[in-house]
Amino acid sequence: MEAMGLTDFWKGRRVFLTGHTGFKGSWLSLWLERLGAEVTAVSRAPETEPSLYRKLAPWDDRGHHIVDIRDAEALLALSRRVEPEIVIHMAAQALVRRSYENPAETFSTNVMGTANVLDAIRQTPTVKTVLVITSDKVYANNGSGIPFVETDTLGGKDPYSNSKACTELVCQSYRDSFFKERDLRLATVRAGNVIGGGDWSRDRLIPDFIRAFEGGQPILLRYPEAIRPWQHVLEPLGGYLSFAQALTEVRGHDLPDALNFGPHPESFATVSELAEALGRAHRVEGAWRLAPGEHLPEAPALTLSSALALDTIGWRPRLSLQQTIDWTVAWYKANREGEDMRAFSLGQIAAYEEAVS
Repeated sequence: MEAMGLTDFWKGRRVFLTGHTGFKGSWLSLWLERLGAEVTAVSRAPETEPSLYRKLAPWDDRGHHIVDIRDAEALLALSRRVEPEIVIHMAAQALVRRSYENPAETFSTNVMGTANVLDAIRQTPTVKTVLVITSDKVYANNGSGIPFVETDTLGGKDPYSNSKACTELVCQSYRDSFFKERDLRLATVRAGNVIGGGDWSRDRLIPDFIRAFEGGQPILLRYPEAIRPWQHVLEPLGGYLSFAQALTEVRGHDLPDALNFGPHPESFATVSELAEALGRAHRVEGAWRLAPGEHLPEAPALTLSSALALDTIGWRPRLSLQQTIDWTVAWYKANREGEDMRAFSLGQIAAYEEAVS
């Protein structure tokens, strides 16, 4: 099955999206709007300033709601009212360092919030397909650097990683206990380290670099030799859309319950290598230095295999690491120069669609 060709399928499709005000959620909201889907979205208010969600406004005639996924009653009432066909659950506490600072918030959002979403779906008979976005960090990581495959053992030491592994188990329980009886497909997806324009979260490489660059300072790196699977935000989002489409169109249960969406192995790189590439793109020498002091533990190596996604739905990464960097740098440059970032972002989506057609 080809990975794209999404336009006709998504036009008029009733989609319930959580986490639409976040980095990935804002990009996906814009893409679904471009595809003509009827989107009902719930999320907490944007947590950063600047905010990509606000940059991409206006969101005319969109059913966007400020709702915390820990509010089970509000989720159920809205789901019953709009009667969605497809649910894409992205809302999460997604920052590792924040999970150390507030583990209870992380578990309540990522585990019980997911349970609330799935329980609302359980009571909404129109839903055919559910896609839950977890993380590449759900795997029990021994630091070997061998790319993880979907059948590897789940785990996670830090609260964020562990909460996402728990989310996978919650999905498995709802799938086996409730959804197979009504032929509803529920699957999880695990992406790599996603970068791109419009991320202003703290403790992430790209926004930290942009803030350092604009302040005339080098970025401080905690683990410069850590290896990560870097990919542009549109890569996994295209995979999510393709997988949700395939799950809806193939009504049997012969598609996987989980898929990895990672970059080509040539895009695996250390944190310092990416920081140096960003420095070259911005014509900055000495773009980084080692952060002083002790730091919370992080896995020294994390890579993904996307072979199953290619075999089952025809998805494969299309952008090289250099293209990913170029697209990301171009976005922030356009933003600094005062361009219309909604139009610019739609242009990058169009360029990506062309790249995979």
